[in-house]
Amino acid sequence: MVKKRSQKIFIVAGEESGDLHGSKLVSAMKKHIPDIQFAGHGGDRMANENVQIIEHVGNLAIIGFVEVIKHLPYMFKVMGTTVNWLKEHKPDRLILIDYPGFNLRLAREAFQLGIPITYFILPQVWAWKESRVSILRDFVDQCLSIIPFEQEWFDKRGVKANFIGHPFIELNAPKKTGEQFFTTHNLNRDSPILTLFPGSRQQEIKRHWPVYIEAVKMIKSKVSDLQVIIGKAPGVTLPNIPDFIKVEENDPQLTMYYGDAALVVSGTATLEAAVLDIPMVVSYRFLPLTWIFAKKMATVPYASIVNLIANENIVPEYIQSEMTPKNLTNAVIPLLNKTSERKKMLLGYEKVRRTLGIPGVYDRAAEAIINRL
Repeated sequence: MVKKRSQKIFIVAGEESGDLHGSKLVSAMKKHIPDIQFAGHGGDRMANENVQIIEHVGNLAIIGFVEVIKHLPYMFKVMGTTVNWLKEHKPDRLILIDYPGFNLRLAREAFQLGIPITYFILPQVWAWKESRVSILRDFVDQCLSIIPFEQEWFDKRGVKANFIGHPFIELNAPKKTGEQFFTTHNLNRDSPILTLFPGSRQQEIKRHWPVYIEAVKMIKSKVSDLQVIIGKAPGVTLPNIPDFIKVEENDPQLTMYYGDAALVVSGTATLEAAVLDIPMVVSYRFLPLTWIFAKKMATVPYASIVNLIANENIVPEYIQSEMTPKNLTNAVIPLLNKTSERKKMLLGYEKVRRTLGIPGVYDRAAEAIINRL
């Protein structure tokens, strides 16, 4: 009797958040098929799940029109390496996680090679460049959605998407108690704590961090007992941190869990903040040329996924020229106390959380994929 070979999956995550989701998906799939093999592009979390990492997310996390153009030769090289790997190893399935600039092109290539494709965490084609939906329709045989309104949106455009719930609905209580957190950072429970999330990529830090520093100084001049802590993303460097600002880099989520209000750059961290119930002010700055293209291509009324899911302005957004220290200061100060603005925002969060589904997201994704093997 010929022994059936172990099934092999190629999985692609191009950012830190994708690495996190990828690692949990791999873990869930291994519960069902312990000897299943994984290779692909990812980070340390996926490597810890014994994924053979071909290209690390630290090299792949490139955002913005200008930044992508500068790195095109490198990205073409990575694409060539990836396609050659697929040709040589012929995996049973390709799993793509977000990262649309690269993954949508890879989907075309993999389809031509006869490799079936799962897209987990779909590209936000409903926000910009809707024409890309044809790639999902023509080349991807399984689409797993984590955004509540996506299933209906894609269905109307001929793409069968399955809403499996959002992973953030599974955010657990932190391992550190409040007492441990406050002691570690020498924080006072009775004074307000402002949390900062300036970005998860060095390019974002460069544009946002100077504005955050000026805003924090302005806020502190008005709220004398203010305490400030950064939820620092892995792999980024924050220059010129004022002495009064604390840094949490082992578990940035703790700062949301125990903070009173937050300044957060637009991205997945905004939904995380909503799930963890910390009032926030959202902001973002693009490079000027990238902003010109973003404005032309965007088709949605909000930048924050929290506002998009709610379809209303729950959290204030300050984008590009509106991201100023003064605007951030004026918007966040009322959120540090028990004001009507704070109460209204927390009520809005409840509306968002109710749409995110129920726990078991990675297990449902794993089962859906395994059923296609």
